[in-house]
Amino acid sequence: MARHTFSPAELETYNPNYIGGDINGGIMDITQLYSRPILAINPYRTSLENIYICSSATPPGGGEHGMCGYQAARTALKEHFGIIVDS
Repeated sequence: MARHTFSPAELETYNPNYIGGDINGGIMDITQLYSRPILAINPYRTSLENIYICSSATPPGGGEHGMCGYQAARTALKEHFGIIVDS
């Protein structure tokens, strides 16, 4: 059996988007919540019409839960079709 490991610095060198070795896009604080990918109240919108983001860079952040995609889909359904999905 073989394995390959990266230190956080090596991981960041491998991919500069992994700041400090964080594959989730960095810290999720209140500033980041409203400023990525664009400065907006809704963190799932992008600067392009009809394009939404549902990565670990959006709330509630990375994990094995699928909530980023669920919330982005709710936003798209509401904005484009007027469909409100209850949680």
